[in-house]
Amino acid sequence: MRFISIFTHEPTGRGPTKDEMAAMGKLVEDSMKAGWLIATEGVSFGATGVRVHRSAAGKVTVTDGPFSEAKEVIGGYALCKASSKEEMVELTRNFLKVAGQGTCEIYQLYEMPEKA
Repeated sequence: MRFISIFTHEPTGRGPTKDEMAAMGKLVEDSMKAGWLIATEGVSFGATGVRVHRSAAGKVTVTDGPFSEAKEVIGGYALCKASSKEEMVELTRNFLKVAGQGTCEIYQLYEMPEKA
């Protein structure tokens, strides 16, 4: 099974430190070698974001960040392989030990059935 995990946290107003980057780099390298991490990236925060919204009437609006009403920001995502939701939760617990305070939302990805 494949999952996407989206990490959110309270805005800090700063990027990661060298030590935080080193710890995350080791976790990413080890996880890819172990075969459960498919891809991951951190997400920049602040004024670089943009929201694109389409209403029911078909009108598209674009709003540039920063978004002052945001109580949390997306810190990154990970595409992962696990044999069950329970295994994915355990892998996420280990990720949060390195990432620190925040929340991961985990969603199983839809996989097309194999053709015969």
